[in-house]
This record gives sequence, C-alpha cells and structure tokens, in this order.
Amino acid sequence: MRTPWTPPYRWVFGAATALGLFSTLQAYRLTAITMKTGIDIEVGKLLVLNLALWFIPAALTPLIFALTRRYRPDRRLFHLIAIHASAALVLSCVHAAGMAGVRAALWGPPEMGWITAIQRGYLWHLDWALMTYTTIVGAIYSVGYYSESQARKLKEAQLETRLAEARLRTLEAELQPHFLFNTLHAISTLVHVNPDSADRMISRLSDLLRLTFDRTGTPRVSLQEELEFLQKYLEIEQIRFQDRLTVQYDIDPETLDAEVPRLILQPLVENAIKHGVSPRSGLGTVEIAARIEGADVWLEVRDHGAGPADRTRTASRVGLGLANTRDRLECIYGDAHTLDVADSENGFVVRIRLPLQRVPLQPAAAVTRVA
Repeated sequence: MRTPWTPPYRWVFGAATALGLFSTLQAYRLTAITMKTGIDIEVGKLLVLNLALWFIPAALTPLIFALTRRYRPDRRLFHLIAIHASAALVLSCVHAAGMAGVRAALWGPPEMGWITAIQRGYLWHLDWALMTYTTIVGAIYSVGYYSESQARKLKEAQLETRLAEARLRTLEAELQPHFLFNTLHAISTLVHVNPDSADRMISRLSDLLRLTFDRTGTPRVSLQEELEFLQKYLEIEQIRFQDRLTVQYDIDPETLDAEVPRLILQPLVENAIKHGVSPRSGLGTVEIAARIEGADVWLEVRDHGAGPADRTRTASRVGLGLANTRDRLECIYGDAHTLDVADSENGFVVRIRLPLQRVPLQPAAAVTRVA
C-alpha cells in the first residue's frame, strides 16, 4: 500500500469546530430538559467545553497520522492492531486529562481530586475516544486504499493502451514489407521486358515510400489522406497491368474528413487486384466506395474478377491483408466496428463499418479521381 493520504489540518479543525457546535446544541437541549426550571445554562462555558471535546483529538491527529504513515496495513495484522490499540488507549488518557483541565479552568478544581476526576472522565469518554480514533485511522487507510486502487487502474489502462499500440505498430509493420515485396517482384518481372515501365514503377515506389515514412507513427488519418496514399499505390499497379486494370471511385464528399486507420484500404485493394484482376486475361475492375449512414462511415472494396464459379474460394481470399486488417480494427475499435467479406454476383466484396469521427483535412491533400 502507498503512503496513506492525510487531510490538511485546516480541514481537521474545521470538522472539529462543526462537531463541537453540534455537540453544544445537543448538550444545551439535553441540559434544558433535565435541569430544573429557573436555573440558567452557562452557554459560553458549555460551548468551550464541547469545542475542547473535539479540539483535543484534532490536536492529536498529527500523532495519529504519523502512526498510519509508519505502520501500514500490509504488515502483520496482529501487530498492527496491537500498535493502534495501545495508541488509542494512550491518546484517550491524554484526552481525559485535557478535559479535566478544561473543566477545572471553567468551574474550578474538582472536589473529588484530580486523579479521581481524570479516571472518571477517562471511563466516561473511553468508548467515544476509541471510536473516534478508529474512525480517523479507518478513514485514512480507506482513502489510501482507494487512491492506490485508482492508481492501479490507471496504470493498467496505460499498460493496455501501450500494448495495443505496440500490437498495432506490429500489424502495420507487417503490411509495409508485404506490398513492398510484391512491388519489387513486379519490377523485377518488367525490368527485362519493359524497362521504361519498370523505371516508372521505381519512381512511383519512391514516392509511395516517402509518403509512407512521412506518416509513420500516425495510426489514423482522414479518408482523403488514405485515398491519396491509395492512388500512389494504384499508379504502380496500373503501370504493371496497363489497360487490364480499371479503378472506379464512388466517394461521398462528406466522408473525406472521416477518420480511418492508416493503410486500411491498400491491403484490401491489393487483395482485390491479386485475386480478382491478376488471374484474368481480360479487363478487371476494382470499385472503391465510401458513404455515411447515421453515425457510421462505410468503406467498400469490390472487384469484378472471380465470378460466380469461384464463390467457394472465399476462404482462400482471406489472406494476410484481410487478416491483418481485421486485427488492426479490433485493436483500434473493439466491438464498435464490423468487417464483412463475401462473394458478390460477379466478384468479391469487403465492407467495413467504422464509427464516424471527423478530423481536419490537410490542405495539400490530393483530389480523388476516377481511374
């Protein structure tokens, strides 16, 4: 347990004053009921006596605080109880002597003698003194435990956040080499067949890597920035596939400032090109759509390559890109998202639903075009 919290002494004496006033009213009413009519109640002396009743333990609180700081509940229970029980008895003796002194100052020395008066006051207020001491110690330990519990929860939340961020960075790191190796493979294929196209692909890859490194460490971006990155990637793929690849956009302008995870579309489009366009000898089309429905933004990537005969291959289409995307969305949004993959009438479609959160747009972001 951490060091117990102790309240400022002005709070302690403020509480003692309030309790002293309450005790004075209580004692005044009780005296008025029990005393004979015609006898004056010395309100001033009654007030002093009841304030002393609470000010004496308030003045002793530094000793109680020192004990709670030195002897914490994480030590042996019997030892702790013995220490506080002894301290409570000693402090109750001090309280009884102090009250006897106040009474003597108000009404003169006790007729029964000091020793008898102190013993009487001690026994008269012993249960009250023990309960007061126990309440103070219990309150200090309770606040200490509560503070420790809150600090532990905060530390656990911070640790979970760091673990989620580390996992997210790992997942993003898996994506970048994935499409980089595929692009380098395509360049190596073209370098002997079409050197000019290979040279253009190297130039586009350089632009793409520069954009990637500029955004490293940014887990979320606007949809417009994500589309700008995606267009850089598609420029490379269109050099590779020439007229065989057509990309169509259906982007609601209201979605451009929607916040999305970085690199959320690229692995989906790469998957669509790999399985929907590359196996075909003819034209292949990839559609990218974004729309807003209520408090959600929907992203969709669809290809028209596989066809109805290949619907049984849906499971084989869920490779590294889709699995990685699913894990990243789980890290960022938990249960507040959906990712559906399915065969469409003549191809394959991936739909993602994200909670709508808007971010400021970058002034230099590119304008989405239809390829």
